[in-house]
Amino acid sequence: MSGGSHDRETRRNEIFNRIFDEHWAPVRHHIEWIVDDDAEVSEVLSEVFLLAWSRLDPDRPMGRIWLLRAADRRLRGRARRPRPRTKMLEVVHEELGGEPHRIGPVGRAAVLDAFTALSARERRIIMLTYWDGLSVGDIAEMLRTPHAGVSRTLRRAQERLRIRLNAEGGTG
Repeated sequence: MSGGSHDRETRRNEIFNRIFDEHWAPVRHHIEWIVDDDAEVSEVLSEVFLLAWSRLDPDRPMGRIWLLRAADRRLRGRARRPRPRTKMLEVVHEELGGEPHRIGPVGRAAVLDAFTALSARERRIIMLTYWDGLSVGDIAEMLRTPHAGVSRTLRRAQERLRIRLNAEGGTG
């Protein structure tokens, strides 16, 4: 093995380790939105990072958006549909102005009802904003849609959630 190829492999390993360390937790968090079982979450996460390793170009390393897209592709083939988990409902509630850690079962049901009344695109953008903490620009890049469209959809979804929550007893 020549010194040049050894240096390239060392650099590739270092870059992959950096990508893994920086993005493991956010990608896992993203997968947990859809998958309840920890073993299955770990399996999908392993598949995503194995794919990242196999496709890694040290001169053009992938970022968080690429990894989230890879996770979505892995999850797309699964039979179950995404459903809001309790923690997600609490995050949405807090972000819409509700009191932190005070949602309770009735509040959770109201947020779930309001959330499920949104279109699939609106739910997806709300999830990426509040659950994954992505900016509008990152969401636009991930969904490969214009920034203005994502921004408009996010504002519309937030307003629909607020109206619906206020109409159901002021949980927001």
